This record gives sequence, structure tokens and C-alpha cells, in this order.
Amino acid sequence: MALVSALISAFLILAFTGAGLRMWSGVLIAILTVGTLLQLAGPSVLTALWLSIAIPLTVLNLPPLRRRLLSAPAMRLTRKRLPELSRTEQEALEAGDAWWEAELLGGRPNWRKLLDFPRQPLTEEEQAFLDGPVVELCRMLDDWKITHRDRDLPPEVWRFIRNNRFFGLILPQRYGGLAFSARAHSEVVVKIASRSITAAVTVMVPNSLGPGELILKYGSQEQKDYYLPRLASGEEIPCFALTGPEAGSDAGAMTDTGVVCRQDFEGRSNVLGIRLNWDKRYITLAPVATLLGLAFKLQDPDRLLGEEADPGITLALIPTATPGVEIGDRHNPMDIPFQNGPTRGQDVFIPLDWLVGGREGVNQGWRMLMECLAEGRGISLPALAAAGGKVASRTTGAYARIRRQFRVPIGAFEGIAEALGKIGGLTYVIDAARILTVDAIDRGIHPTVASAIIKYHLTEAMRQLVNDAMDVHGGKTIIQGPHNHLSRLYQSIPISITVEGANILTRNMIIYGQGAIRCHPYLLTEMHAAQALDLTAFDRALTGHLGLVIRNKVRAILLGLSHGLLAPAPSGSYRRTLQHLNRFSAALAFLSDVSLGLLGGELKRRERVSARLGDILSHLYLASALLRHHQASNSPQDEAPLLEWGIAWCLSHMEGAMVDLLDNYPAPWLGWILKRLVLPWGRRFSPPADRLDFAVSRLLQSQGPARDRLTAGIFMPSEPDEPVARLEAALASILAAEPIERRIKAAVKAGRIPPGPAVIDAALGEGVIDSEEAERLRQTETLTRQVIAVDAFPPQHFESVEEV
Repeated sequence: MALVSALISAFLILAFTGAGLRMWSGVLIAILTVGTLLQLAGPSVLTALWLSIAIPLTVLNLPPLRRRLLSAPAMRLTRKRLPELSRTEQEALEAGDAWWEAELLGGRPNWRKLLDFPRQPLTEEEQAFLDGPVVELCRMLDDWKITHRDRDLPPEVWRFIRNNRFFGLILPQRYGGLAFSARAHSEVVVKIASRSITAAVTVMVPNSLGPGELILKYGSQEQKDYYLPRLASGEEIPCFALTGPEAGSDAGAMTDTGVVCRQDFEGRSNVLGIRLNWDKRYITLAPVATLLGLAFKLQDPDRLLGEEADPGITLALIPTATPGVEIGDRHNPMDIPFQNGPTRGQDVFIPLDWLVGGREGVNQGWRMLMECLAEGRGISLPALAAAGGKVASRTTGAYARIRRQFRVPIGAFEGIAEALGKIGGLTYVIDAARILTVDAIDRGIHPTVASAIIKYHLTEAMRQLVNDAMDVHGGKTIIQGPHNHLSRLYQSIPISITVEGANILTRNMIIYGQGAIRCHPYLLTEMHAAQALDLTAFDRALTGHLGLVIRNKVRAILLGLSHGLLAPAPSGSYRRTLQHLNRFSAALAFLSDVSLGLLGGELKRRERVSARLGDILSHLYLASALLRHHQASNSPQDEAPLLEWGIAWCLSHMEGAMVDLLDNYPAPWLGWILKRLVLPWGRRFSPPADRLDFAVSRLLQSQGPARDRLTAGIFMPSEPDEPVARLEAALASILAAEPIERRIKAAVKAGRIPPGPAVIDAALGEGVIDSEEAERLRQTETLTRQVIAVDAFPPQHFESVEEV
């Protein structure tokens, strides 16, 4: 019937465009009125239509009636289904900002907001620091001596780091710091990490989660004035103690306590303070620290501070020379000898003003940690991943072109090309996501969920690409020694995977567990309103939420049926990709609401569901970063294979996560239905095609601007005995010698000269090449032998190595 068709069409259009309630009411009532006047349906049909449409619209448009019949029952159900949020859970959810992740989880992202988001340029001072002190520091670092012989940074390196304010990268200039941007902070870590993981970790920790950042953001003015200049100058070496034997990812389970009491202290009697007992481990810089930041559970049994006997997690600043503080032992993290170790304290008394923020900091520790952890995840670890990807891309591409098997470069083999494609493609993904996130931080955004996304996915991408790089190098990078340019990077992977929230936890609980609530336009408001029994606030949020569910459901279905073609997107070369991303964004938003409605508070315990929803959100974010990165770089054509590889990888992974989610859905019958709705044509996106692997492989094996941009920011040594410098020299020599080799091969094939070890002399004798070309070929052979050589040591070397 025409009337029914008109109503269905109007419903789909209104839902697809996200029209407001007034628009819905006006359009549907107008269509019904016209249909009634024109008698487009019989009386019984008209009556049914009026009852099914007018009654719900009446309820929705009259707030008192809507609250009574709809919102009040929904609020009671919400209170029953959603568990009470603990203080720590609530602070974790409210930490930071909902940024681009919220657009993606909302189902209709504003792409202009992302594509026009400005890139943070380095200032002249920041670039000068990178080109000056950072490069000088890298030249001072001998990673083999650091890791194998000294088991620490040399004293002169420690002095250089302190004297050049490497510990004060993020501190304001008024306190003696460098006041660098997040982008500059990231670039410093990338360059140092490309030279030495030990030095990079030593520099990055005081500038991420540590006393410096905590004091800067939450400390009292007295703490800022005293400690920040000393931290910036390196007079104080900081560490922060959070993890303990019983409390790793579950920081709320920490057994470290502080009891409020009165005690004589430093000549003063009856001082109000805290008696601390703690046992912490895995604390970077603890063995050399002079200032310890400590997280503990505060207890006030005598109510000396107020009415609360267990105020909660609190942070303190403790000079390590304080009586009762035990410090100095070391852990051995994967044989990467940065200073890391346990710290303990027994009956350590501190005055109240040693708390971060003084008395005002009581019970604020978890909030402080959540906000600072997000930036640590968003800057430091992605920078390590970027360094790993860039070094692997640069060196593995060169090695694949230099190393020969069966008389051809190993990079010509399709299996090697596949590995090189992943190495280069994942490096491009890592760098794009890293830069987008630090640019957001520099604009005053604290992207909590995005930080968790890139912490997990970028360190996992580094794990995969470094493994592939090891495969390509074969025995070359298995043998430890001064000429191994990859093994320490390989050893360091589990460190990045484990710290700042282990990756299994981050994927299964944090990304979506925090993102679903923090980024949802209405859910957190509904939860707060339900807990507070605020029916008016709950009603407003619920009304918006219902409209969002209808919109996303219709958009998910229609965009699925059209394979994204109905999705509005900015015109240009990215339009089709943006349409695909719009489709998956709408599907994710719809599946999120269905999953939350089905599971409620149980969702946080259904980790596989949470992880797969998080994977969809994560790859939407990574794909967004790729597009923004390419456009912000003026869309260079020679980077097109990298962009295409990355987008194909993201689309394949997000579609695969959606299939896995629905094939294993908690309600199988519902999963079957949802799969037919959002993926009506089944799997459509494949992993990156072979042609993209071959294109990226060629890019990594040749010298050119695209390879240079992909690997920009790493330290490139120039001394001829340096492993990376030898690789570069050998690659340049081989590429220059290729025309000469082609002439010799043609001469051999024609029978003019015999093949074999003396082919260069034979070619010279027959006039195929001249003496200068012969010398170039001999030099190339020498460089090649140097590159593929590995270290060997006399027996006494192993006898003298001290067990650590």
C-alpha cells in the first residue's frame, strides 16, 4: 500500500539522518493525515496505523507521561542490571577526554573534524634539541657495552642526560625544564630508542608516569617550587612505585598501606602524618632513585583526618634516604639493563605534606594515576613501537636487497616480500596512530581510550613486525655481538607488551570496557542518573539514547546492504574508504547498544565480547589515523602503497572481529540474526593483497624519499664500522652496481666470459667493464661480506662474562 510504503520510507530516512523527535512527529503525523484525507487505506488499516504511531509519539512528546510510562521503569531496570560503580571504577571511567573515539563509537563520525585536525609542528628549540643533544647522546651510546659489559649506562652518559635536562622534557621552563610538546617528547624517545632501549627507558620514565608529572599537575605550590627544579636538572632522580606482588593490573588489590597517626619527626613532636609499609617491584629507576613516588591505601582508624576510616588510594613523595626505605637491588628485565628493581618500606613515617598535593591529595591517588597513565600510554610506549618499526623497516629492507641466495637478492622471493610488506605496512600504521594521538595531547585533549588503543595495538604490531624482521635476517640477528643491529630490539618486546597495563588486560577489559561507557553519548549520564535516582536527567538521556539506537540500527542495516555506498562522506580520493569506515562505525554503535542491553553489567566479565568490540573500535581508530596522516603529509603518491596496505589491514581486521563476535555471541540465535543484519553479504574485506606486499617490499629495498619518510626520526650513525651505517653503504653500493652486474650477466649468458669467482677479472679483461667499474664491484663485495658477517668470540670471552 502507498501509505504504508510512505511511512516505511519516512521511517528509514528519518532514522538514517538522525532526525529529532519533533521532526519524527511532524513528518509521520503529516503522512498519516494526508493518507487519511485521501483515503489511501481502509478504515481498519488507518486505525491500526494511527494507534501504532500516534500513541508512542504522544507518550514520547509529553515529558510527564514519558517519565512515568517509559523512563521510570527503565531507570529501575538500569539500577538492577548495572552494578554499583566503585570509586576507583568511576574515577577510571571519568578520567581523560572522550575524543575521536567517541565519534567512532557514536555511529556517525564527522570526518572533517579529523581530516582538518592540525598537525603539531616541532618548534625551532625542539628541533635543535633533537639535532643537537639527542644526536650527541646517541653517538655516546655503545649498546653492546651497555648491555653486555657495563650492565648500565656509563657515568658520562648519566652526566650528559642530567646536564642536558633530559629528565625535564615536559617540565615548564620556569622550573628549569624544557617545556616540550608531546610530539617533541615522542620524537626524542623514538630517536634514542633506535639507538639504545636502555637509554630510551631511562629518559622516558621520568617524563611519563613519575613524580614530575604528578607534582606538575597535582602537587602543592611548595612541592612544585622545591622538587621540579631539582627534577629538571637531574639533581633528583625519580621513580614511581605502583606495582606490587599482589597488585599488578589490579591496582585496587594493593596491600601497601599507610596509617594516619601522630609521631615525633625530625625534631618536631606529635606531627600528624602517615606510617607506611610497602612492598613494590618492577620499579624503573628505583635502584638509583633519590625521590620515590608511592601509591598506597590510606587508612585512618582514629578519624584524624575526617569521618572516613579508609579514604582510599593516595600518593606520596618520599626521599629515598628516609629511614625505613629499602632500595638498591635490581631486576634483570629481559637482559636489557635499565635500572629497575624492587623497593620496600617498613614503618616509614612521613608528614602529611609529603602527600602529592598535601592534605588535599588524600584519596585522590587513583584519579591522578588514571589521568597520568593515559598520557604515558599515549606517548612513551607508542614511541618505542615506532622506533622498533622504523629500525626494522630500514635495516630489513636493506638486508633483503643485500643478502643473496641462489644468486638473487632474498628480497626477490615472494615469502620475503610478504614479510617486508607487513614490516613496512605496520610501521606506517604505528607512526600514523602515534602522531595523531600526540597531536591530540598537544591540543589539550587527554584521549584515555585512544591511549589504551595505541598502547595495545602498536606494541602488538611491533611484536609482529620485529618477529618478521628476525625471520628475514635469519642467523644474522640470532648471533649476539656488537654487529647485531636487531637483537636488543627483539629482546625488549615483552617489556613494552607488559608495562602500563599488560596487553591481554588492555585488550580484553580496558579498551572497550572503558570506551563503551566513556565514549557513549548517553550511557554514563544514564548510569549516574540511575544511581542518584534523578529521573529528569535519566529521562533526557534515555530519550536521546533511544533515538541513537534507532538511527544506528537503520544505518547499520542500510549501509551493510549497500556495502557502504549510501554513507555520506567528503569527496576526494578517500571517499570510498570513508564510506566503509562509516558503515563499520554504525555497525559498531548498533552492536554496542545490543550487547549492553543484553549483558548489562555482565559485559565487563564477558571479556571475549568486550575484546572483539574493542578490536572493531581500535581498527576504526587506526584507519582514521592512516587517512589523517596521509592527508597531513600532502597525500604523497609514493606513500600510496603504504596507505593502501594499512587500510586493507584495518578493514580486514575489523570485519574479522565482527564475524568472530557474532559467531560466538552469548545468545547464539541473536548473533545469527545480527550477522545477517550488519554483514548481509558475508566477508568482503581480505588482508592486504600480494601486489601491496610487493609494492611495499620494493619501497623498503630501494633508496628514496618514501623510505626516508617512513623511517624518519631514527638515529643514523655515520661511522663506517657501525652496523646500520654498513647496511646503508652496502645498499647504496649494490644499487649503483646493478647496471654493471647486468652487463656482466649478459656477457656470461652470451658466452663471452665464464661464470665463477673470477668473473670480475674476466669481464675486465674482455672489456665488458672498465677498471673503475671493477673496483666498484669489488668494494660492493667487501661491503656485502661485512654486512652478512656475524660476531665470534674466543673461549675466554665466555669464561669472563659475569652471570647477572
